[in-house]
Amino acid sequence: MNSHNSQHRNQPEITRRGFAKATAAAAFAGPLAIGSTLQAAAAARTGVFGGNSAEIGIGVIGTGGRGRGACHDNLYSSEGVKLVAMGDLDVSICQKARQNLLDSEQIAPKVQVSDDSMYGGLDAYHKVINHPQVDVVILTTSPGFRPVHMAAAVKAGKHVFAEKPVCVDPAGFRSVLESAKLAKMNKTAIVTGTQYRRQPSYMEAIKRIHDGVIGDITSGISYYCSEGIWYRKRLEGMTDLQYQLYNWYHFVWLCGDQICEQAVHNLDAVNWALKDQPPVKAYGSGGQMTRPADSEIYDHISMDYEYPGGVNISFKCRQIPGSDWKVINTFVGTKGVAHVNPGNSLILNHDGQELYRIDERGLNPYVKEHADLIDSIRNGEPIVEVEATANSSLTAVLGRFAAYSGKEVTFDFAANSQLSLMPDNLTWETPAPQHGLVIPGRYNLI
Repeated sequence: MNSHNSQHRNQPEITRRGFAKATAAAAFAGPLAIGSTLQAAAAARTGVFGGNSAEIGIGVIGTGGRGRGACHDNLYSSEGVKLVAMGDLDVSICQKARQNLLDSEQIAPKVQVSDDSMYGGLDAYHKVINHPQVDVVILTTSPGFRPVHMAAAVKAGKHVFAEKPVCVDPAGFRSVLESAKLAKMNKTAIVTGTQYRRQPSYMEAIKRIHDGVIGDITSGISYYCSEGIWYRKRLEGMTDLQYQLYNWYHFVWLCGDQICEQAVHNLDAVNWALKDQPPVKAYGSGGQMTRPADSEIYDHISMDYEYPGGVNISFKCRQIPGSDWKVINTFVGTKGVAHVNPGNSLILNHDGQELYRIDERGLNPYVKEHADLIDSIRNGEPIVEVEATANSSLTAVLGRFAAYSGKEVTFDFAANSQLSLMPDNLTWETPAPQHGLVIPGRYNLI
């Protein structure tokens, strides 16, 4: 496995302004197309969102819970798709996932993975990508691998579904931007797992924000506060590297911390509401109070993001057992307030009068993102939406930088930072990265 660091050290400097300009057109396509998107979904038969029946082969890299879920959503979304290859760190994980999918009557006939098309090891991704029947590659490993796997799939001319986040460090961010450019040249798709962008309560509310219903956004708050996350105890005989890969959520080079792995959903919604302009800078704090002793990641981060025009977004994420869940986005404008949330969204004027209430209508955004991917391939207009997701992923990395360092950090610094967390040429003999728990004020930004 090759590092994504060395090949990008001599890239020209990336600026927030330049990045926003380059991605704005693609970002607007979702909200502006809302009418046709919802009409198409409503007209579709249950479980059949896709267009014509040209057969498309699916391969998945990372067959844990998210990988199984993505395969199910993909196979359920469209006719004429079949799962033909699977890869993970160990073949037994693939075997378990295949059986899980075969147990679902809705999709079982589309699960056509032979024993010799299941691959294990750190190089399993190469074998899935190069499988002769694979047209679309689903990337659902731990996030640290996402840029490397995406680059390999795009270079091989394959279409991609990539779970969020698409990077956990600046080197990965730049790699993903290069993959987006190549995908557009290849005319191959990259759709990402930012399901809020296909969820009606978000889509309709943010379209109205862009239409000026609340005026110019002046400030906002965004929370992704949840309970604790899973932790896997080390099994006897595991090397340090095997253990970290097994318990990946608790190691920053694989997970990126909670702000990247989970709370990126809300940061993506914030960026989207602000027309996919990245923040200018971030300042905040965080720490760890309740994680297991060897966990490297924080369990709480509070961050102020400043966006162009002086717009300040107060952001908070938390994973603490026994605490209350709260997942919200609130935007204050010159004419009103928009509460953009899972389940429903509410837009009020400053007198408290309700202007719009937008309830969910049962459309499954996890399925819709795969339906859109397959339709775009069949229609000859492959979607490449990964630049906005890279933007949001780096916004999360920026917040981690600010929390870990205790310093104010700019987006331009994060975009050009030389930090690369993925080891070069990773093999089972590679020493496991040892970052440890960061103490604010003692973390060196590079």
